[in-house]
Amino acid sequence: MFVDEIVIKVIAGKGGDGCTSFHREKCMPLGGPDGGNGGKGADIIFKVDKGLKTLVDLKYQKTIKGSKGVNGKGSSRNGANADDIVIKVPQGTTIYNEATGKVIVDLINDNEEFIVAHGGRGGRGNKAFVTKTESAPKFSEYGEPGEEKILKCELKVLADVGLVGLPSVGKSSLLSVISASKPKIASYHFTTLNPNLGVVKLKDKRSFVMADLPGLIEGASAGQGLGHKFLRHAMRTKIIAHVIDMGASEERNPIDDYEIIRKEMVNYSVKLAKKKEVIVANKMDLPNAQNNLDAFQKKYPALKIYPISTYEMTGIENLLINLADILDETLKSPLYQEDEFESHITYKFENELPFKITKEDGIWVIEGKEIEQLFRMTKFTEDEAVVRFGRKLKGMGVDEELERLGAKRGDEVQILDYIFEFKE
Repeated sequence: MFVDEIVIKVIAGKGGDGCTSFHREKCMPLGGPDGGNGGKGADIIFKVDKGLKTLVDLKYQKTIKGSKGVNGKGSSRNGANADDIVIKVPQGTTIYNEATGKVIVDLINDNEEFIVAHGGRGGRGNKAFVTKTESAPKFSEYGEPGEEKILKCELKVLADVGLVGLPSVGKSSLLSVISASKPKIASYHFTTLNPNLGVVKLKDKRSFVMADLPGLIEGASAGQGLGHKFLRHAMRTKIIAHVIDMGASEERNPIDDYEIIRKEMVNYSVKLAKKKEVIVANKMDLPNAQNNLDAFQKKYPALKIYPISTYEMTGIENLLINLADILDETLKSPLYQEDEFESHITYKFENELPFKITKEDGIWVIEGKEIEQLFRMTKFTEDEAVVRFGRKLKGMGVDEELERLGAKRGDEVQILDYIFEFKE
């Protein structure tokens, strides 16, 4: 089964909890704190395996969850890190953050890997909080939660040349005669349901990868027919080889065929429409082919047109040599621009606070990644941990911002699902 798009939830492992412990031996009645740190939670890693051709292995995995790090223990014993989870994907897999629509990573090189969700760091044991002024801390931390994301994975096949065109123009036949690829060929529309790749080798030792992509129909850019599959996979190609039935064996006008496909390309992506393009005038062995070719050349004199016949095996070598020459002159350009990536830098105002405070139904709601992380890692069963939590919030400017917004002592304040009282 060919699967080129899936949505999956990943939850990286939580860090192990830190330990609150004090050294106890007969000979050392006043032993100091010795609680160890928790281990790191499992990362979720995507790694390229060039032997894979589809995302089918992920289709039935709705959620992938990493293991928690091991908790710290007394006697200064730190917990072990959890084993990372490695997910293998084909070359050409793009990973998006479904929430933002931004690209997390575009995986195109064999064995390339990327952490799509980081495991939480281990919570610190009380030994880690020893300072000159606090020699016996009686608190530790919970492990940090692992990152949780919903990912959209899209496979866009890697090919130098993409064969495009309406159904039954001869794309599969061309690929079959110029490479070792054996695509299914039949005398009905939509023979090609999935992209087929073939390696083309020339006599001068040059080679390139050609893809026979699913046939288009009018309206493909809006998701009709199988064309939306073609449009996605065509994005990686350096050259669009537009195959046209110049013999009009389907009783269509070749000029109309070309204009239909060009319209769908423009509607789908301006970047796709601007790729280098050649016209492969196929089925030149048919009676009306030359007249149709003359009319086409008159209509589009600037296009590079290569007449061929896969049936008579004519014009093919000239086509391949010219494709290789164009590829030699074509620089590889990135598929995605810098601002399409989630890691793209966004500049903040100098005095912007790392949290947001709003008032809902009389309750002050505090939101912010740093505060929420601090909250989740605080052990509220330990008095010193609670004091530290309040001190941290004050140091971040939360108290000052609440007062500025009009909060009074005794007002209710909410962080995540928990409600507190605003106190001195």
